[in-house]
Amino acid sequence: MRVHHLNCGTMRPALTPGGLVCHVLLVQTGDGLLLVDSGFGLRDAADPARRIGGARHLIRPVLDDSETASRQVQRLGHDPAAVRDIVLTHGDADHTGGLADFPHARVHLTAAESDAVQRPRTRNERYRYRPAQREHGPHLVEHEPSAGDGWRGFAAATEIRPGVVLIALPGHTRGHAAVAVDAGDRWILHAGDAFYHRGQIDGATPVPRMLAGSERMIAHDRALVRANHARLAELWASADPSLTIVNAHDPELLRRARSR
Repeated sequence: MRVHHLNCGTMRPALTPGGLVCHVLLVQTGDGLLLVDSGFGLRDAADPARRIGGARHLIRPVLDDSETASRQVQRLGHDPAAVRDIVLTHGDADHTGGLADFPHARVHLTAAESDAVQRPRTRNERYRYRPAQREHGPHLVEHEPSAGDGWRGFAAATEIRPGVVLIALPGHTRGHAAVAVDAGDRWILHAGDAFYHRGQIDGATPVPRMLAGSERMIAHDRALVRANHARLAELWASADPSLTIVNAHDPELLRRARSR
């Protein structure tokens, strides 16, 4: 499968040098296109208050139509209707904004995240999940990673289609997941928001305090977030040439992935 690394939403929060991206994977499969996350979408700029909510004042999204997954799919020579599947790491607005631009796509996520999005239990969940993101009636497909066979030491992981594995990594949200994609010469592990900045797993790069603070503030379970950092740091330290680790928002990890 061929994988394209897209930035589907530049953000410029305060005290964050270089800003942030919305790192989306576009995967060319044998029977259509698949996205991992969707970034911001065409509708977000028209109604950011309803579709993004108060978080927009913190993340300060640019909301450039040319960065949307729909427009980038077109520039790569594909019909957006060819996007048949979208795999979500979780349901925050900067990951789901583009769903409405692919109304016929199946939207895959963990059953726990689907429940959190549709039946929020906490103030945090009611704040972060925006009903306007689901007004188009997306076709949600729920998965139970714990029912799978595991993947590279992750016990709760299931292959949702050949070469695409959904891995439970709760912490940032109740049902947060990572997504592993077989790119042929290597696997790409998209960790979503399981970590915000490469410094949290490489043990060397300074982490902007703003990002670390934001991560703690929005986390569903801080202890699980720390555990995810530790597990991903082990993978990073192994320097396995058959594995590339990326996340949702670090622009340097996006640049490195594109350079490969």
